[in-house]
Amino acid sequence: MTLLERCREPAMRYSAIEIELQQPDIVSDAARYLSCMREYRSLEPIAQAYHAYLKAQKTAEETERLLTEALHTKDAELAAMAEEELETSRAQILALEEQIRILLLPRDEDDDRSVIMEIRAGAGGEEAALFAANLFRMYRMYADREQWKISVSSINETELGGIKEITFFIEGVGVYSRMKYESGVHRVQRVPETESQGRIQTSTATVAVLPEIEDVEIDIPPSDVRMETCKSSGAGGQHINKTESAVRILHIPTGIVVECQEERSQFKNRDKAMKMLRAKLYEEERRKRDTERADARKSQIGSGDRSEKIRTYNYPQRRITDHRIALTLYCLEDVLNGDLNAVITPLTEADIAKKLEQSEKTL
Repeated sequence: MTLLERCREPAMRYSAIEIELQQPDIVSDAARYLSCMREYRSLEPIAQAYHAYLKAQKTAEETERLLTEALHTKDAELAAMAEEELETSRAQILALEEQIRILLLPRDEDDDRSVIMEIRAGAGGEEAALFAANLFRMYRMYADREQWKISVSSINETELGGIKEITFFIEGVGVYSRMKYESGVHRVQRVPETESQGRIQTSTATVAVLPEIEDVEIDIPPSDVRMETCKSSGAGGQHINKTESAVRILHIPTGIVVECQEERSQFKNRDKAMKMLRAKLYEEERRKRDTERADARKSQIGSGDRSEKIRTYNYPQRRITDHRIALTLYCLEDVLNGDLNAVITPLTEADIAKKLEQSEKTL
């Protein structure tokens, strides 16, 4: 099967979904509408590339005929113009072929989703908590650069401004496709402010990235959850002493516990907590599927498991090293100030290259 033939079916499916989305009855079926929209967005780049390829191919064929005619009539000026246009069309076709080859690679079904992220201080005491705060600042600044919306769900801070643990949402299209590479153990090497001898200390923090799941995708029976309310423990003035707005939810079948206390409204906290619970239940299902296809997962850039050390931030050398692809950069300050694409883009490219290599082996 040629590359164009492999592309034709998803392009036709895209057109069919476009028609389906125009039907009046689909709006009343939330689950069906959400599923169609997600598939529609995922197929759109392939459909656009397919039609652009057909157009470029048609232009090349017409230009070839024009060139043949110009050569036959010995029209040197027209022949030169046709040759130049034909060269441009052929280059465009080659570029589109490469784009289509990448678009046809197996895609993570969650790439278009928003995310829920968790950062927890690891080994290193207060220094680890301060490092966790640095990581959250980095992600917040990166989200601002990408024009994503970020909101904190719960946070446990230390007296010195560190973070023992924090849970937050990042909302936007395609957030998971970029942030999924952040899941794992992050390590910092630096001299703590509290270190009088100037010795370098190594501390860690763990980052978890969960795709956000819609209500209609995972049904949680009310009998499976137990909700408790209490007064917020964080900052908030007199409000925290008056209203039991903080929410803690236990999922009885799995024992998973989620908390949210950042909103003044108990209803909003409950809504956020349920989103976190759905994401964690979905992640458990993902892990089960990943275990079943462990061989296929070996092709990924690292397993993304929290126990895996993925990156080191070395302050004395201004160095950042991603151990999964042996990437070393000397722009630590820029990355910590939100220029995270300096690391994420090479990770994405390495992932694509690996998948292309595997795809070519199976053809």
